[in-house]
Amino acid sequence: MTDQDRLHPLRPLLKNWIWEHGRIGTRYLDCVDGEIRFDEGKKCRFAAEKYVYVPLDKDGEDDGSADGPAIQDAGLARFLRAAQLGRPEEAGSVAEVQRAVHDCLDLGLFSAYQLEAREALARYAKEPMFEDEIRAAVVDDVRRIYVGMREQLALYDFSVLYGMPTPLLISDTPFIDWRARASPALPFVSLPLGPYCLLVGAPSGRSSRVGPVTWRAAMTMGPLKDHNCRMSERARLWLVATTDDQLVAAQTRLGVAPGSKPEDTKS
Repeated sequence: MTDQDRLHPLRPLLKNWIWEHGRIGTRYLDCVDGEIRFDEGKKCRFAAEKYVYVPLDKDGEDDGSADGPAIQDAGLARFLRAAQLGRPEEAGSVAEVQRAVHDCLDLGLFSAYQLEAREALARYAKEPMFEDEIRAAVVDDVRRIYVGMREQLALYDFSVLYGMPTPLLISDTPFIDWRARASPALPFVSLPLGPYCLLVGAPSGRSSRVGPVTWRAAMTMGPLKDHNCRMSERARLWLVATTDDQLVAAQTRLGVAPGSKPEDTKS
């Protein structure tokens, strides 16, 4: 499969932001040049950055052949659609929903470590190392941070909040660790599943068994009220919204001027 044919890892989530009223496509802010654009169609072509995959299984070995975590596409698509529509009864069986949440978590972490992976690649590329040595060093760096995190999050209690009162944004780094990003720290992690639904994880206190996924209608954002601000701050390449007004506000907040050169924008 060529790079042009390969689907972006976050495309299953991005499909919930595709606009189908008159025009079919996605509204997004290009964080490199500061322009607000509309990507025609359903393929999310604007999300075209290459991903570096590192297996996060505790005893997993890196053979370099996999492009990303193993995802059950049909089950994930069903779960994401049910979350956006606020219909938990259509999400699948308990086991299927748990698997879909597991897949969402893997995709969230996959996107989360891309910055560290790319920085490590650039750093080791300056050293007198062979390509396989560079790859091994990058894998070690990423695994040192994220293997333990993945094990910890696998035992969190997860909830799907649907019917959100404010449309959510999504960026190229949509996974938010509120334990590290909020001040004061909050005991949550989150991943937007659609403009009106959010996956939230919190410590369970369990050490072995995974708990059932709960579904809750959300009247307010509660302690996660700064979600869209955090999403804007973390965006490096693109930011997707349901309206241009949200993107204009993010454009102003980020200080990204239309037509600015890449070197003039934040990294």
